[in-house]
Amino acid sequence: MPKGETMKILKVIHGYPMRYNAGSEICSQMMVHRLVNAGHEVEVFSRYENPFEPDFATRTEHDDLCPEVRLSLVNMTRSKDRYQHQQVDKIFGDVLERFQPDITHIGHLNHLSTSLIFEIKKRHIPIVFTLHDYWLICPRGQFMQFNIGEPEPWQVCEGQEDHKCAEKCYSRYISGGTDSPKDLMYWTSWVSQRMRHSREVMEAVDLFIAPARYLRDRFLSGSEIPRKKIHHLDYGFDLERLKNRQRSPEPGLVFGYIGRHVPAKGIHLLIKAFGKTTGEAHLKIWG
Repeated sequence: MPKGETMKILKVIHGYPMRYNAGSEICSQMMVHRLVNAGHEVEVFSRYENPFEPDFATRTEHDDLCPEVRLSLVNMTRSKDRYQHQQVDKIFGDVLERFQPDITHIGHLNHLSTSLIFEIKKRHIPIVFTLHDYWLICPRGQFMQFNIGEPEPWQVCEGQEDHKCAEKCYSRYISGGTDSPKDLMYWTSWVSQRMRHSREVMEAVDLFIAPARYLRDRFLSGSEIPRKKIHHLDYGFDLERLKNRQRSPEPGLVFGYIGRHVPAKGIHLLIKAFGKTTGEAHLKIWG
């Protein structure tokens, strides 16, 4: 498309502010605002959760900070943990037909439907996918094991294997009684099917963006994505708001953490390590 020409862009993300305010959601909103400021027309497809409304109910809202951005939302209260939904695909297809985007940009498909990507593909619309975690190559998304009864919880996983996923991460669904071998066999098969589907999804994407080189390299080693199809591109941060910031001196060295308070972020390891420091130091945690 010629430089300076505006586009219609459909942004797909599993949550959007102000309902959801984790990293990928905030990053998506910042990107949407920048695209609008550049003159593009942007719509967002995302989810909401209301247990008193029917599953897959839809509503239209607008970005509180940028009212020209339309939010097409689908209710995913009880079905958000499944990865594929024909109902969501149908709703998403209707959005595509109405909005007629020039390009789609996906941030995450968890809590939506992985197969909505095929609705885009069959309409021959380009697909860009920014990777925020490992969800396409790890069923739980973080390469951290959910193993029960181990002395060290949240062990790092070195790579995806169907049987290992069932044993180390899905054992919480296994009875522990005489049905354990059957349960393990079932979850091994489930993981295998899920990963096969993920490979089909990744094949349909035209371009992947990895904000970190390590993330890019994990996908290259843990999937069949060709190197030419995945590019490292840093998130980028707007530092304008920090230009006139006045720092307040504090006694001692100050360490800071900004992010979600969940095991995958390693915040427990940070606190444990900080406990071993000596001298005058402070740890400030935001999130």
